Amino acid sequence: MQAAIDEVIGRKVLRRLVLPCGLFTLMGSIDRTNVGFAALQMNADLGLSATQYGFGAGVLFVGYVLAKYPSVLLYETIGFRRWLAAITFAWGLAACALALVQTQGQLYALRILIGFAEGGLSSGLMLYLGHWAPERWRATILALPIMSINIAQVIGAPVSGWLLDVTNPLGIAGWRFMFLAEAVPALVIAVFALFYYPDTPAEARWLDDAERRWLTDNVHAEERRRPELPREGRWDALRSPAGWLCSLIWFCILASNYGVMFWLPTIVKGMSGLTATETGFIVALPNAASAVGLLLNARHSDRTGERLLHIAVPALVGGFGLLAAYLLGPGLPGLAMLVLGGACTGCTVAAFWAIPTRVLEPRAMAMGVVMINMLGSFAGAIVPPAMGFLKQTTGSFLPPTLLLTGIGVACALLCLATRPRMPAA
Repeated sequence: MQAAIDEVIGRKVLRRLVLPCGLFTLMGSIDRTNVGFAALQMNADLGLSATQYGFGAGVLFVGYVLAKYPSVLLYETIGFRRWLAAITFAWGLAACALALVQTQGQLYALRILIGFAEGGLSSGLMLYLGHWAPERWRATILALPIMSINIAQVIGAPVSGWLLDVTNPLGIAGWRFMFLAEAVPALVIAVFALFYYPDTPAEARWLDDAERRWLTDNVHAEERRRPELPREGRWDALRSPAGWLCSLIWFCILASNYGVMFWLPTIVKGMSGLTATETGFIVALPNAASAVGLLLNARHSDRTGERLLHIAVPALVGGFGLLAAYLLGPGLPGLAMLVLGGACTGCTVAAFWAIPTRVLEPRAMAMGVVMINMLGSFAGAIVPPAMGFLKQTTGSFLPPTLLLTGIGVACALLCLATRPRMPAA
């Protein structure tokens, strides 16, 4: 009976909450990372060097980090539904304004504003969906919105490339039209959020009374079952070695993924000489493979109950796959390695968010999620500018690629160091 109701509720949560939440992650990812395609034209129009572009891509995460904790506090104060609508509308307006920038200073300022508006999105979604996710569903439920980041690249890459090349009805530069066209949907889904989401299981009209009671009782029961771990306060995550290890692992995961997102279009176009539209389709391939790999990795992690090796192995394969793709160059073997490297790099996120719920106490989870996301966000602020600096100083994309490979190795080693601290499922 319990297994049956677990299955029914899990499928309802996936359909009614997880998939719609993925839409917000998808749009946020497009508005956060489409600057990688804009760079194909924008850098020349604004006179940006590789280092300046890298800084512009990464400076978004300054606002992202600054907003993490205030955004979660706002979520806890006004509820998920109003909070999601507010931050989505704010980042949509800022993303629209990118179409008007004339200087690198304006670009940097708007990127910071977008980061500030989006800063709590991932933390808030993880906290919200965590209230609806029993342990055996946790990796899958939490991985699906993250998978939409990969889907955003699959859809966004060719669309962004096409928007750059197409003759647009406004008669403005392709990169300006691309920013505008891809920002407007965020304003629409902000209104959707305000009227759609239940703040708690008690408000979910698509659950019957028995399902509401089961979901509330079982999720909260799981949170209470950890007698071997001391119950300390809200700030316990800051004193937990396991919490800091989780933060460093997440830093490495995001460092690899944002390095690929922000620089892959420039690398592919620079090595191949393709048009922006053709570059978009090539960039979409590793992201499509990553979306499939992420889901398969999450499901396998749920079936086996193992989490850390489901991060470490893909991190290693992804890092060396990207290096092999660069060394092989244009051609089918290089493309195959690019798809493999991108897929494995992307699917490292699959099992991660099932780990903090095992190593952190319930009362420390909110601060723990913020801490993990804040440290992870520094990856976006540090790695893209570092890759730009390495490219500008050496004239080659080999050093930036080696940086991504080294980050993959570090991620695997951190996972191995965390394994002894993981309690039994």
